[in-house]
Amino acid sequence: MLDLSRGIVIKTKKTEVAKVYASCEILVLVFSFAEQDNSGRGHTELELLSSATLENPCIKHAVELEQSFMEGAYNRVLSARQTAPDATYVYFMDLLAKTIRDEIAGCSEKAYDYVSISDARQMLLFSSDQELLTYVNEEHPEWEVKDGFVVFQKAKETAPCKEIPSLQLINQTLSYARELERIV
Repeated sequence: MLDLSRGIVIKTKKTEVAKVYASCEILVLVFSFAEQDNSGRGHTELELLSSATLENPCIKHAVELEQSFMEGAYNRVLSARQTAPDATYVYFMDLLAKTIRDEIAGCSEKAYDYVSISDARQMLLFSSDQELLTYVNEEHPEWEVKDGFVVFQKAKETAPCKEIPSLQLINQTLSYARELERIV
């Protein structure tokens, strides 16, 4: 029995339904850690699964999916939907794919002013330009698609940069250092 620090307990039973259920619990963990950007916490717990438990194809698939996610191999995570050992996975795989694409999209709009449609399609791991355009229209209406490019400039303009109070931070750090020196 393995407690995965969120109150979810995986029991390795002999019934196939129980094993599919256990693998779905692992997928829920992968998804929740992806949403919370805290995936390292559950990774160590999954390393403790016994080799007998990992012999089940459903559990093995979920663990391999989590490992691919931890490595940042998002293309393997998205392609794992086609090799899912049970139809129950499809729902979780769709949620995980959306989360991964949203994370990539957020990083892309901060890193670039614009990218070509083909580059955006590759970055967001879509198989066609039409899938990308549908995603942009539904999930990021603030982006513009024009002249063969996805333009993120509107997204940057809506989020003004805040000035970092560097002088205040330096003074506060020095104050902490003086207090620490006095204590020691």
